[in-house]
Amino acid sequence: MNMSDLFWLSDAQMARLAPFFPKSHGKPRVDDRRVLSGIIFVNRNGLRWRDAPAAYGPHKTLYNRWKRWSDKGVFARMMAGLAAEHGEQKTVMIDATYLKAHRTATSMGVKKGGVDA
Repeated sequence: MNMSDLFWLSDAQMARLAPFFPKSHGKPRVDDRRVLSGIIFVNRNGLRWRDAPAAYGPHKTLYNRWKRWSDKGVFARMMAGLAAEHGEQKTVMIDATYLKAHRTATSMGVKKGGVDA
């Protein structure tokens, strides 16, 4: 993959997101721009974590940051904070088609021999 095909957060975007980052305790975090750009790239393109381009660093780092910050509500606070900056009430729609369904969700009321009546 060509480096120009990758997504990178700009300085202005990072400045808007930085206030929502949790405080780093102990050793410094891996480069926030690289990791967040990688998380966005994976989600935007519907990739598996292991298929993330190497330019974003190890796929486990991307997944671990995504999981940890998701569990702590960091991304939800980012979305709410960025939406509130505009000052007018709007409906925010988030496309979650990249989320994996549970294995049993594929049957969805269909049984052998046809659809449930």
